[in-house]
Amino acid sequence: MARLHDIVIDCARPAATARFWAAALDGYAVAPYDDAELARLRGQGIADPEDDPTVLVEPRDGGPRLWCQLVPEPKRVKNRLHLDLVSAAPETEINRLVALGATVQARHEDHDVLADPEGNEFCLFALHP
Repeated sequence: MARLHDIVIDCARPAATARFWAAALDGYAVAPYDDAELARLRGQGIADPEDDPTVLVEPRDGGPRLWCQLVPEPKRVKNRLHLDLVSAAPETEINRLVALGATVQARHEDHDVLADPEGNEFCLFALHP
């Protein structure tokens, strides 16, 4: 039986997109670059991790990893798959996410639709105990 391992986000700026999602999600951080990873990048002609075409965002306590992956084409249409987030204080969370670079796309009675800085949609729901 298969299990979810990674979620891949196509984007034009993987490092910036990874920083957004690491800051947006509780318990996530951009994976550190050790000497071996820096050497691997240099072997591909990449001198700066900011230019890494695939940046990993790792969970602290389990859960799926996020990969922010460089793609050549721009986003053109609505996502066919998106993330749903929950928050105990959705209005405060919307303000925080917007400060990180998200934009509010639509407001609904039970959730809000936002987009990350690359235009990838995601939803925010109120966490009900």
